[in-house]
Amino acid sequence: MSAPNRATLWGRILVDELAAGGLEAVCLAPGSRSTPLTVAFAEHPDIEVYSHLDERSAAFFALGRARRTGEPTALVCTSGTAAANFHPAVIEADQARVPMLVLTADRPPELRDSGANQTVDQVELYGDAVRWHADLPLPEANERTARSLRTTAARALLETTVSEPGPVHLNCPFRKPLDPIETTGSEAVPDEFGETLAGTGRGGPFVETAAGRHASEPAADELALDTLRTALETADRPLLVAGPADPVTPSAGELDPADVVAVADAVGAPVLADPLSTVRFGSHVESSPSETRTIYGGYDGYIDSLIAPDMNSDSDPDSEPDPEPDVVVRFGASPTSKRLRHALRDADARQFLLDPVGAWREATFTATDLLAASPGSVFESLAASLGESTTTNPWRARFDAAERTHWDLRDDACTTNSLESEPFEGAVLASVFEAAPDPATIFVSNSMPVRDADRFARPQPTDLTVLANRGASGIDGITSSALGAGSATDDPLVLVTGDLAFYHDSNGLLALERCGVDATIVLLDNDGGGIFHELPIEAVDPPFTSQFKTPHGLAFDALEELYDLEFERVEPAAFEGAYRRSLASDGTQVLSVSFGADASHRRRAELDERVHTAVAGTDDSGP
Repeated sequence: MSAPNRATLWGRILVDELAAGGLEAVCLAPGSRSTPLTVAFAEHPDIEVYSHLDERSAAFFALGRARRTGEPTALVCTSGTAAANFHPAVIEADQARVPMLVLTADRPPELRDSGANQTVDQVELYGDAVRWHADLPLPEANERTARSLRTTAARALLETTVSEPGPVHLNCPFRKPLDPIETTGSEAVPDEFGETLAGTGRGGPFVETAAGRHASEPAADELALDTLRTALETADRPLLVAGPADPVTPSAGELDPADVVAVADAVGAPVLADPLSTVRFGSHVESSPSETRTIYGGYDGYIDSLIAPDMNSDSDPDSEPDPEPDVVVRFGASPTSKRLRHALRDADARQFLLDPVGAWREATFTATDLLAASPGSVFESLAASLGESTTTNPWRARFDAAERTHWDLRDDACTTNSLESEPFEGAVLASVFEAAPDPATIFVSNSMPVRDADRFARPQPTDLTVLANRGASGIDGITSSALGAGSATDDPLVLVTGDLAFYHDSNGLLALERCGVDATIVLLDNDGGGIFHELPIEAVDPPFTSQFKTPHGLAFDALEELYDLEFERVEPAAFEGAYRRSLASDGTQVLSVSFGADASHRRRAELDERVHTAVAGTDDSGP
């Protein structure tokens, strides 16, 4: 692997080893100091390159792609503040266990702390948000140092997915010349150095890496598994809770929802499935042989009425308390539903947390048992050892009745006549999921869209991959993350976003053309931060409108010409028809649906009250 100078050679060696180790994609942002890396990636035939003008958008695009694939996507930027613009996506990747490899070009060490232009301290720039970091050596014509570079590249890739997946940072200092031009003197590469350094000499990666079973598919300790099995078999009111799923990486393993259904049916447990889990949607939803349904998605509307009457101000203080779960098995991240989290917090139950790396992801601190094991391996083992349910379970019948009530009332609120008189954003989310193609990738923004998805997306047998940035739950980089996810699959892509998140990452739309991604973008425009209507500060105005809701008055139509997309304003009652037309069309369409945030908030509250009243008043299924 000869090269015109050491910086170019260093870039080629690093990229060659990453490709040999399985890296398939990189996002590049332009800059001078990163030239050796950029040229090496651009020239490599086995790595797909996505070019971005903006570092923050590049980072969230890489995040979205890695979230969708479960494999690390690389990021490259120049020195200085460019690297700082990666930080929000690095934080999200850390919190959400998304594998990413961050390569930041840097000035040589002698320029650090010298006042040199565009030179900042990039060593350990991301703190403890990365799984591992290394400050690479400067390019040298030295075989031992070159072997070190290859070894570091192999280790960096492994660290993104082994144990707890997440971001890894390699800081890459370079001296000039940076361009692939012939050089003499100290930066030249000796002729005899090329062949020995060039090839791995090993018929593949310089270092073969593989995770052991303890990391790639962590199985539960047999004693702990027996304890869990016994608890479920002897429980009168078991409950399974599927939180947002981690990306499918070697350390996380893959969960088969059919195993979850088998376990739930065997012990008579309802499965409360977050929309971001892999359990709410898919063919398993209709595969249960039991008389009641197995997968439940409407729990946010009734859970506090069903198992936590003390939270319902309208409950009769003299009535018998409703039964609570006595055993809860939780897997995935913390549920989107605040009501569910609080109901579990207040339940007097033994609660098992399943986590592949043994991390604690339960912020109410009421769980009783932590199993450091892959949920996939746990449910596979349980499904094989538990018997089949042959009777209707009255505990699950309670959930079945409440679930049926929730969706009946939701459907009534989403009729055309209802939307013409009282439009609300939840009806759009209902249509997004029910009319989605099979298969499809749906990316949902934070704030109200993901909460409305939780409340109004009915479980269905459609093959839907539903994603969101729920690690740190910011609204930055939403569009870029969605387009990154879309780049990794041929499935149709749907993005549901609020107006503030859309504005915040509007420059991410450049990836539509530059990275060859098409999407249906559902823009819920309520002119400001609608989620703040959920907070007590709503009653204090000022400063509520000017400092919290912050209406912007922007007309997003101008983006149509700027980014060569189709922009359409759609009335809430006409949304489903426009949505279906977009899904059947080529290119990218933005369907902008306007709402009054206050009216939508009141409509949600009214629907919640109707569900609570109906569940509390009609449930007579008994414990």
